[in-house]
Amino acid sequence: MGKNVAVNLRLLCSYYKSVAEVCRRLNINRAQFNRYLNGTTLPSSSTQRRIGEFFGVEPEEMSLPHAQFVKLVQARPIRQSEEVKSLTPEQQHFNQLNQSGQQGLAKYGGYYFEYYLSMACPGQILRTLVHIESQGDKTYYQRTERLNPRNAKKSFHGVYNGIVQLLSDRLFLIDYERQTHVEMTQTILYPSFQNRVERLTGLRLGVSGSGERAPCCARVVYEYLGSNINKKRAVAQCGLYDIDSEQLDEGICQSIKNDMKEGDWHFRARF
Repeated sequence: MGKNVAVNLRLLCSYYKSVAEVCRRLNINRAQFNRYLNGTTLPSSSTQRRIGEFFGVEPEEMSLPHAQFVKLVQARPIRQSEEVKSLTPEQQHFNQLNQSGQQGLAKYGGYYFEYYLSMACPGQILRTLVHIESQGDKTYYQRTERLNPRNAKKSFHGVYNGIVQLLSDRLFLIDYERQTHVEMTQTILYPSFQNRVERLTGLRLGVSGSGERAPCCARVVYEYLGSNINKKRAVAQCGLYDIDSEQLDEGICQSIKNDMKEGDWHFRARF
């Protein structure tokens, strides 16, 4: 029953701009409300009545199986903020997607080194710095590239901003290049099913930084560094490395090789 209440409550919250707004209007502590959303705590009878009155549903309806509750919500106007009422159906669907994609993301917050075979400099490994953090009811990340090609007098720094979702046991990351707005990348990672996050593997889709701007797909590894690091020192360690560099972990180098086995029909992540 608690699981039904949690998932149904997340659906109701998606009709508002943010969970923070719902908490403010209900006058419920955000940390406590998050426990309702995660299903770790069931609201008391009086709190369920308050929540039901706020959204316009009966307390006992909150315990319905989710599929049945969705039909109920679709057939009955849910009390919404004026701002949300002005959203198109497509915008409201994205709000609901965001609510679903934020559950379970907390443990992935922090800094990572990202490794993949460079699309602009074939045969070399590019190490970048990624920072994932939650702000309000969304999870964002920033990816910092430091390109130091041979014979270059000065390193080039590129910064990408993006958003993270956790859907059906996969981490989805999509970002854009902050300065020029001419490039986007998407990364899909296997989550860590252990309490401690050490490495995440997956695929990265983007475009080559060379003149041809060809779409490319590469295997990628995220190496967890911690929640607090010396960022300047970490950025200094980013850049291009030879594929057999002794400065990089051999296991990571093997994991990001873009080879395919005989008989493979698709390019797959290496788990």
